[in-house]
Amino acid sequence: MAKINGIAHIALTVSNIGISKPFYRRLFKTLEMKIVQDQEDSLYGVGGRTGVVIKQCPPNTKENIFNQFNPGLHHLCFRAHSRADVDQIYSLAQELSANIIHAPRQDGFAPGYYSVLFEDPDGIRIEANHIPGKGILAPGLNGIGQKDTLWEQYP
Repeated sequence: MAKINGIAHIALTVSNIGISKPFYRRLFKTLEMKIVQDQEDSLYGVGGRTGVVIKQCPPNTKENIFNQFNPGLHHLCFRAHSRADVDQIYSLAQELSANIIHAPRQDGFAPGYYSVLFEDPDGIRIEANHIPGKGILAPGLNGIGQKDTLWEQYP
């Protein structure tokens, strides 16, 4: 069997690279990701065994609007080392005037699950979470989403 070592990179297509670059530069800096490529139509950050690329969409698709319920990407979630890191990412999202879906909170998705959820300039949802210990892989945990899970429906 093949064994993976994380996700090498996620590539996101954006409608306006000029608006998205400042947003992602600040996000990458806060996440201690190094910018390894910065071209006119793209930006690529790497850190924590994670890579994120943003790339300008073609002109003929620029007017399309991201919808997390369409086939494809639903949201992107960064795993933080601590609750304090989640809180710091939330502060950055506020500074960037991001649309905050929910402020940092704990719910029953997994033991100790603590997360923040916000949107980039195109409405792509970005989550940062911290799960202590083994999280959903903890011995004796039968599935995900306990009785106190906040399963929200977003339009």
